[in-house]
Amino acid sequence: MTLPKGNYTQDELSWFRGIFDQYYENIRHFAYFKTGDVHLSDDIVQETFIKLWDMRGKVNDSTVKSLLYTIAGNIVKNHYKHLKVVYNFQVSAKSEMTTNTSSADENIRMEQLDGQLQRVLAEIPPGPREVFLMSRIDGLTYDEIASRLGLSVKAIEKRMSEALAIFRKKFGYKV
Repeated sequence: MTLPKGNYTQDELSWFRGIFDQYYENIRHFAYFKTGDVHLSDDIVQETFIKLWDMRGKVNDSTVKSLLYTIAGNIVKNHYKHLKVVYNFQVSAKSEMTTNTSSADENIRMEQLDGQLQRVLAEIPPGPREVFLMSRIDGLTYDEIASRLGLSVKAIEKRMSEALAIFRKKFGYKV
């Protein structure tokens, strides 16, 4: 990450570099499992550390970790609020255009399905959601997931079955 031009003390730079190196991957994973989008999670992490840099004089070292997670979580929430505004605008714009009703109907249905998928994903508890995303999005095997999370394969199977049960309950078919 490159800082904007300015006169910074060596202490500020080394403090920031240490925090960046220590928490970058954790915040990136957090953002990824909240969004399911690698590129978006990278953007969220960058914005998180920019905000941390802007408030560097007020940050307590003992709470910097929770501050980073709070900032990243708020950025994710704001992103989805923005998407909702964009979605509402698109729906209203499409309803005004009556030229091609079949494709507009198809787009709305796809957007509704995507919204429903996002809501169901949000309802899944964090452990099972993490396992589900690692399996279905990243394409990892249960063994790979178990080694990354430091859990047994049986625990991974249990978490996956919890996630799939929620999907079956909400959609009525297997995912």
